[in-house]
Amino acid sequence: MTKSSFLLTASVAFLSLSALVRGQTDKAPAFLQWAPTPPMGWNSWDCFGTTITEAQTKEQADFMAEKLKAHGWQYIVVDIEWYQPTAVGHDYQAGAKLTMDEFSRLVPAPEKFPSAAGGGGFKALADYVHARGLKFGIHMMRGISRQAVQQNTPIKGTKAHAADIADKTSLCVWNPDMYGVDMGKPGAQAYYDSLMELVASWGVDFIKVDDLGRPYHQAEIEGIRKAIDKTGRPIVFSTSPGETPLSAGANVNQNANMWRISDDFWDGWKQLLAQFKRLHDWTPYRIPGAWPDADMLPLGIVKFTRKTHFTRDEQHTLMTLWSIARSPLMHGGDLTKTDDFTLSLLTNDEVLAVNQHSANNHELFRTDDGLIAWIADVPGSADKYLAVFNTRDAAKDAPKDATVPIPVKLTDAGFTGAVKIHDLWTKKDPAPVSNEFAPEVPFHGAMLFRLSSVKISRDIKLTIISGNKPAGL
Repeated sequence: MTKSSFLLTASVAFLSLSALVRGQTDKAPAFLQWAPTPPMGWNSWDCFGTTITEAQTKEQADFMAEKLKAHGWQYIVVDIEWYQPTAVGHDYQAGAKLTMDEFSRLVPAPEKFPSAAGGGGFKALADYVHARGLKFGIHMMRGISRQAVQQNTPIKGTKAHAADIADKTSLCVWNPDMYGVDMGKPGAQAYYDSLMELVASWGVDFIKVDDLGRPYHQAEIEGIRKAIDKTGRPIVFSTSPGETPLSAGANVNQNANMWRISDDFWDGWKQLLAQFKRLHDWTPYRIPGAWPDADMLPLGIVKFTRKTHFTRDEQHTLMTLWSIARSPLMHGGDLTKTDDFTLSLLTNDEVLAVNQHSANNHELFRTDDGLIAWIADVPGSADKYLAVFNTRDAAKDAPKDATVPIPVKLTDAGFTGAVKIHDLWTKKDPAPVSNEFAPEVPFHGAMLFRLSSVKISRDIKLTIISGNKPAGL
């Protein structure tokens, strides 16, 4: 397919599907107001795996409050196995004893979270995070624990017990802790209601519920949605992992604030390259308050002590793609070991504004040989954001600083006449251009621009054509 024919096909599909989704959201659910922009925060999984502790969580919150809060970062999320006192690494232990209350609900292990002793749950830790002007989140697994089913403990507020609602045929293929819940059984909704009631009482602002998206467990997703709404607390709901099926798009964006579009994302180029198509495919279902989630940002120090495998160019590609596609931004590295370059990625306010405040974001073109462009509107103006990506692999004998021009027809971006260019990463302003803009992009790299129309005289036009930048432009 040629670049021009792909552009026409993609534009028609984007407009028709966007109209369809707008029609579906004429009566938008109230929970969509709880995440009006893609959530920005930190999650413990990439660095700490199953071992995160209360002390480590507080250290991450302290760093975010001091260095990142002013740039829009706000969520501190404790990931998996907080109820398992002996968990190690990024693996799971079948048959391990889980910390549980009398109503079949998993609670934090005091060995990891001392303030949870005596039934305190996450309340004290959430209060600590809130006191720093941040929000607190936790990871949860779909279903009810196998331990609760074996002990047949009661479901709060009902005559039902754990074994009455468990679906023993509905298993997570990668985690041994849980059975699914049969939502058709008496007591099933009451279980999720009591679980979310407990979470709300702790002051939790965000839940990431795992083993929901692949396969797509619609009944339990809808049950969790009902349970959250009954609490009266605005708890942002994230489903995980992916790849969530596109066929579920019209359901998931009416029940969750964000949903994973892939399996766990790590710091490998092939995984990053695969996210381009997924984010493009999910464009029609991206609506305010409901965000396709390309997963965490494995930047800085991950897996306890090692540096990210992404090159600097690849890290710019990662942040540029997540921003122009408006994926949630959940950093996974150890914040307390953040280097200057990683900090520069996380605190570039102009780039973050693309993620938080752009509109009509979609792929502009993708060539067969790996040159990609995305575009978005700048609300309140006629300006556009333009992201360009060189996803080609460099030849073995290519110079280290080799680049490839990526030609963009400015009429395709909605401009006629001269256009002013502002580079959001370098903060530089190249000379205005007309007709075509062809930035030079490194291999595996990306650039992100703000484009603005410029009214100029004939003399200035001649100056631009000659290659000299007029003063003041």
